[in-house]
Amino acid sequence: MGANDLKMNPDPAEFRPPARHRSLFYSVKFFVFCHSLLQLAQLLVSGYMKSSISTIERRYGFNSQKSGLLASFNEVGNTILIVFVSFLGSQVHRPRCIGGGALLACLASLIMSLPHFLGGKYEYTDSINSSGVNSSSLCQSESPVSTSSSNQSCSGQQGGAQQGVYPLLLMGQLLLGIGAVPIQPFGISYIDDHASRKNSPLYLGILLAVTSIGPAFGFISGSLMLRFYVDFDKLSEEQIQLEHEDLRWVGAWWLGFLVASGLLFLAALPYLFFPRSIPKEDEDEDVESTADCKQQLQQTDSETSLLQFLKSFPRIALRTLRSPIYLLVVLAQVNLAALLAGLATFMSKFIERQFTQTVSFSVMMIGGVCIPLAVLGTVLGGVLMRRLSLSVGGASKLCTAAIFLCILSSIPLLFIGCSTQKVAEVFPQGAALSCSAGCRCPAEAFNPVCGSDGVEFRSPCHAGCSNVQIDASNKPTNYTECGCVGGLGVASPGTCGSGCSNLLLPFVALLGVTSFIASFSQTPSVMMILRTVPAEDKSFAVGVQYMLFRVLAFMPGPVLYGSVIDSTCISWGRKCDKKTSCQYYDLDHFRQRFLGLQVVFVCGALLCFLLTMVVLRRRAGQLKTEGDGVKGAYAMVSASSKEKEGIKT
Repeated sequence: MGANDLKMNPDPAEFRPPARHRSLFYSVKFFVFCHSLLQLAQLLVSGYMKSSISTIERRYGFNSQKSGLLASFNEVGNTILIVFVSFLGSQVHRPRCIGGGALLACLASLIMSLPHFLGGKYEYTDSINSSGVNSSSLCQSESPVSTSSSNQSCSGQQGGAQQGVYPLLLMGQLLLGIGAVPIQPFGISYIDDHASRKNSPLYLGILLAVTSIGPAFGFISGSLMLRFYVDFDKLSEEQIQLEHEDLRWVGAWWLGFLVASGLLFLAALPYLFFPRSIPKEDEDEDVESTADCKQQLQQTDSETSLLQFLKSFPRIALRTLRSPIYLLVVLAQVNLAALLAGLATFMSKFIERQFTQTVSFSVMMIGGVCIPLAVLGTVLGGVLMRRLSLSVGGASKLCTAAIFLCILSSIPLLFIGCSTQKVAEVFPQGAALSCSAGCRCPAEAFNPVCGSDGVEFRSPCHAGCSNVQIDASNKPTNYTECGCVGGLGVASPGTCGSGCSNLLLPFVALLGVTSFIASFSQTPSVMMILRTVPAEDKSFAVGVQYMLFRVLAFMPGPVLYGSVIDSTCISWGRKCDKKTSCQYYDLDHFRQRFLGLQVVFVCGALLCFLLTMVVLRRRAGQLKTEGDGVKGAYAMVSASSKEKEGIKT
């Protein structure tokens, strides 16, 4: 009887297998959960790369311009492919494409860590010719430095593994950008297609929140990983001679990429089991079937119109960019995006050098203070716009006010800092010291010591020190009998520092306030774009917007900042007759040029928002004039008709 009833039941919903509803892979909520974890892992890699870029620079002797190019190279693959994603979305199995992209990002993260395992141990300059406890760093006038061991070490460092480090890192960044292409667009469209209208904004809000905090987790992870010595897996604890405060310290930059690779692999697995389409959430069968039919029609249309789109792409792009409000708002956002790209890559390095802090602490300041405040400002900007029910004109005023306040809070940052400490033969620039002329110091020696007279030297040899005191763990505590050091003739290991550590707190506080204020403009500016372009061009306008971000901001921004930083270097390191990373910067120039570039970008954004207000005001005036003209014509017609009626009567 039950079988007959089942056969006679006309309701098609009864034919749906119960297991389909019970399976997690047919649940939109579970997809949102999986996608949140995947985006967190993917953005963690991006944030971690920026947090460890200065460490990679020091480890392999890159200059800041090369580091900036490396940090932005993931945008190359992303920019090339992102244009086609929206037109392939309805033709492919989106969950599997997301999973494939995540697995490619997993492989890219593994490739990023390979240089550590393919190369040898990290050899800082004092350890190259070491034949005892720091003996090579002392003044040895009677026994010249042997060049045979140095040549042997250089030949090992110039091998294929060492020369292939930069191309390998670039390839990893390129694959990371390609792997990230399908993750966000396909995930958002999949959720929007299958979530109910009531829950869709909530799910997308969750993804936006994860997108915002992902880089912060990357910086915090970087802060934790960089506290471990780079070769802790190759050396015993007793063999690690450097301290965190040492300018030669290199943290375990590769460890975070291994962890992120494992997280990406685990986050990618569920996507292999999600179906191409799942039931619409909390909707009846009619609505679901209608949506399915609509999706099939969209798929057919996209298959036939892809070639047409490629042909019409320049025309649509030109039409979109000819909208003055759209163009001005996007240019304002490009200025802010270039600012963000540069500061996220190099601000931790600035804090490290300007205020004599460790790398891990500097990274923590960015990930634990500045990024969370920027996220809070973005959220509050959206809340403020909703509470005040701002129009496009009101949104432009809010953006202008936020950027103006941002300028007021960023200009004082230019004056919070100190000059470079006195470094013999380096700053101020001077001739070689006669007191260490007979010590035959290696040209590439870099083991900073601080003399008892407050002058810093590049190494104990340059300070003329001929003796060293060590502790129970075989680490130097003091260098004595230093001919170039005044007073007691004693030098302690490590840099003297810039003397600005007391200014760190007000600087970070003001930087956090600046980030908070500037981020207020993010949500209103996005709404201005969505409200000023035609409905049929919205998706395309957003796509062009993000493409311009990458081409004009995210790719050139870090390279530009890196070039500016390199221009302030006053002493380059050398290894095997080749220039490596910078050892000392002119801190006044570093601060003025690095933060001055930030002010330039903020002023550019302010100018664009001011021009937006002018354009909107002119449009409002034109509409008012046209409206008055229409009203006047209507009044004249009414008066003439009344006169005619009076004549008739």
